[in-house]
Amino acid sequence: MANLMVDQIIESPLEGTRAETPLGSAFDDTQALTPPKLKGRRRLLQKLQRISSSPSLSNMGITPSPAYRSGCGGSMSCISLASPLASYGPSYAASPLSVNYSTAPTTPSDPANLEMGKPSSGIRLVRNEIMEYTQPTTVPVPASVRPCSRPLNPEGCIPKSGADVEVARKLKKRENVDFWREMPDEIKVEILRYLTPKEIVRCSAVSKFWYKMCFDGQLWTSLDASEFYTDIPAESLIKIITSAGPFVRDLNLRGCRQLRKPNWRTEALTKSCNNLVNASLEGCRIEQNPIQDIIVRNHRLAHLNISGLSGVTNTTCKIIAESCPQLELLNVSWCAHMDAQGLRRIVENCLKLKDLRASEIRGFEGNESMECLFNTNTLERLVLNGCDSLTDEALKVLCEGSGKDIDSLTGRTTAPPRKLRHLDLSRCHRLTDAGVKSLAENVPGLEGLQLSGCKELTDAALTNLISSVPKLTHLDLEEVLELTNVSLQNLAKAPCKDCLEHLSISYCEKLGDTGMLPVLKACPALRNVEMDNTRTSDLVLAEAASIIRQRNALLAKNSPNGRPRVGLRMVVYDCQNVTWTGVREVLSRNAEIRRPTPGSPVPSYPSEIIQLKCFYGWQMTVEEHTKRVLRGDLAAASRLERKWAEYMMANEEAGAQGAGVRRRRRRAREAQMMHADEEEGGTGAGGVGRRRRARSGGCIVM
Repeated sequence: MANLMVDQIIESPLEGTRAETPLGSAFDDTQALTPPKLKGRRRLLQKLQRISSSPSLSNMGITPSPAYRSGCGGSMSCISLASPLASYGPSYAASPLSVNYSTAPTTPSDPANLEMGKPSSGIRLVRNEIMEYTQPTTVPVPASVRPCSRPLNPEGCIPKSGADVEVARKLKKRENVDFWREMPDEIKVEILRYLTPKEIVRCSAVSKFWYKMCFDGQLWTSLDASEFYTDIPAESLIKIITSAGPFVRDLNLRGCRQLRKPNWRTEALTKSCNNLVNASLEGCRIEQNPIQDIIVRNHRLAHLNISGLSGVTNTTCKIIAESCPQLELLNVSWCAHMDAQGLRRIVENCLKLKDLRASEIRGFEGNESMECLFNTNTLERLVLNGCDSLTDEALKVLCEGSGKDIDSLTGRTTAPPRKLRHLDLSRCHRLTDAGVKSLAENVPGLEGLQLSGCKELTDAALTNLISSVPKLTHLDLEEVLELTNVSLQNLAKAPCKDCLEHLSISYCEKLGDTGMLPVLKACPALRNVEMDNTRTSDLVLAEAASIIRQRNALLAKNSPNGRPRVGLRMVVYDCQNVTWTGVREVLSRNAEIRRPTPGSPVPSYPSEIIQLKCFYGWQMTVEEHTKRVLRGDLAAASRLERKWAEYMMANEEAGAQGAGVRRRRRRAREAQMMHADEEEGGTGAGGVGRRRRARSGGCIVM
């Protein structure tokens, strides 16, 4: 037995004896059991197992693997010799035969490399139960080198308590998570607020859950159906109103004509909408009873617009007076079945009323309603547009009262001044100078005055009034035919000249340059001038262009590189004295770039321009020129203005008689074609011409 080589010894697990076999047979069996090359995760585990059994761990003060025994200079691997992928048997590190020998896998195909009898030679032991997988096929990594942030138990495993299991269950990846359904309702509502009402109604068709969410009342606290009622069916609109009723505070159903009697659920509306603060039912075809029910159930109404409803009567006004003590704005314009008596009840009971709009309301012949308005003195805006029954006497009662306590020194009434800021008396045809004169010294805070269509007024009516309203910003004198330039000259000297922003003198055929030139020079805040069908000429346009040029010089220091904006709007169509030269002056000033001067070394660009509305044949050119200036393309705007001027001059020359008529007409046609090309787009920023419009003699068939 001592003469046998160690490689010829085979251990018998059954009897504990050793059988002798030829050496070549052992090599053949071992060579047949050579495992394939591992890859990936298994290769990593194999390397970790080799590292864990290395003797170098002892030098690091690390406990070696339990399957490793050291006692000699050799090394012993703890790699399993039996695995599903290879026919290696289990490790024999604990066997007595493995003392002083290495059990690491070797290549036994070359027996010449083995040195018999040397302890340092690698010897492989093969058992009979190689193909039986009854023992563990892997060796765990030592506990001392295992990467873990928690203490290990004696078996080398992380203890799993109930808390660990609970945390693992919570951290487990969830599948099929409905992110939108689990989101808080407040966030859903805030997200849906970014959608338009039409888009929200479309989203309601996704599912029942979305339907319930889209018709949530919190989403419709402010319901303005005036912009989308034509795109949403009546059923959906009614559903929105009824479902969001308790939450709705602002309700605007202006123009909802599809809500007629068959679809209009009056009971649902009146029962659900009980917290309205602002309500507008203008243009809705609602009967008298539903209107009254809505008013009775909403005691906190502050703004109510029921203009144009045939169901509004004096009884409705009585209910408003009794049910809406917080009312501040009331619009009952064009309600044909009520009169001034209904307004008197509202004014007497609604002491917070500041804005009353009653256009085309009858019954102002008597002074009771105006006396009530005089006594309360809370109105800041009064609109009596088209009230033909309003007389001079009623207007005097509104301003001075019926007592007429006159101061002996000044000759004026001692009544306190009115709080009116905006007064609209347009198309009150029975008003004369006597009634308008009563406004003087009684409305010092007046900011807007509209007297358009009062054809009986003259310069005498405005002389004292204009001088007593220093805060006047809007003055509408359209179609006051008897006015002359004297009124405009007085306006240029009035205290309100620095505040005036809007002036309308359209169809005042007696007004011209004599009155408008002083107004343009004296009113620096003027932003809108309407003077169509008057006698104004090109001098007014040239003066306006010069004023805007002066404004640009002052604004150049504040915004030297900003894009221009519209500083003055002028309406001059149907003015017989306005020609294309005046329009050209405005266009050239709009695109003017001021050259550097000793005071300003850099060129200055226009900050404000004039937006012009002129003759229809020139309007397309003017609008295109304005677009180019507003977007900053001043070179293209100047080119368009130059070619349009050439076309206009050639057109005038073509109409002249004498020699060279054909040549002048040909030049006029060429100038017209060049102007048309430029008006359609001109050249681009790089100077490359755009595609020209195709011109032919027209369709022969048509």
